[in-house]
Amino acid sequence: MHTVWKGSISFGLVNIPIKLHTATENKDIKLRQIHKECHTPISYQKVCPGCDKEVKNEDIVKAYEYAKNKFVVLDDEELEKLKKENEEKAVEIIDFVKLEEIDPIYFEKSYFIAPDNGGGKAYSLLRKALIESGKIGIAKIIIRSKEQLAVVRVYEDTLLMETIHFPDEVRNVQDVPNVPSEQLVEQKELDTALMLVEQLTTSFEPEKYTDEYRTALMELIEEKKSGKETVTAAEKEPAAAASNVTDLMSALQASLDKTKTKKPTTRKKKAPAKKKAVEPATSARKNA
Repeated sequence: MHTVWKGSISFGLVNIPIKLHTATENKDIKLRQIHKECHTPISYQKVCPGCDKEVKNEDIVKAYEYAKNKFVVLDDEELEKLKKENEEKAVEIIDFVKLEEIDPIYFEKSYFIAPDNGGGKAYSLLRKALIESGKIGIAKIIIRSKEQLAVVRVYEDTLLMETIHFPDEVRNVQDVPNVPSEQLVEQKELDTALMLVEQLTTSFEPEKYTDEYRTALMELIEEKKSGKETVTAAEKEPAAAASNVTDLMSALQASLDKTKTKKPTTRKKKAPAKKKAVEPATSARKNA
């Protein structure tokens, strides 16, 4: 199981080296968007609407929008400094409370806690203390540069950490529109509703609940694969290479055509030198 965080957890003077492992996974079936004509996956570019041009990663900075189109720019050095000041890899349990005191709306993401080297005994101690007391721990942890509130509890035989929202991250229920005020309910209607609730009451067995849409979608996908109802993205020819080859062939052809139209001109051969011009030298050599 992949480790997503490594550090320690403490309560009082007890310190436990630990590792966190993601306890849940998203099993949504991801569908790609492709071009209907050539079946090539669609790509998305980062475009500045103000300049109407593509923006490279090195030209992008982070900023906080405090009003419409008004920003405070934060450079990487400033953000890195804040991160280093708060990146202590430690979880401190600051309170113990009862689980039923926390409304489920606060819960966010779950992580299994595993003891790291030498942490087995202290891990077992915390687990036993939580079981015997019937309490859970409230702690703070920094994950991916974000400070999180969390609870530590026992799940089966393992310590589990669940990040929870801070109170100001939960929206005000008074802002929910169209919630009816308490109205008079007929006793007969209430009795019928309570009877229905009683008939559907059972023990919670998570295994009996399945994602029917995901199952049906996978069956459809497998059916299409078996029936060879598949498409293949068209391979794109390297534009630069094709252009270079075309340019080279054009240049070669042009050169060839040029040599055909321009025939070499024939030069007149010079008349051989008259023998009389060399006779004196020959006579001289004979006399010598």
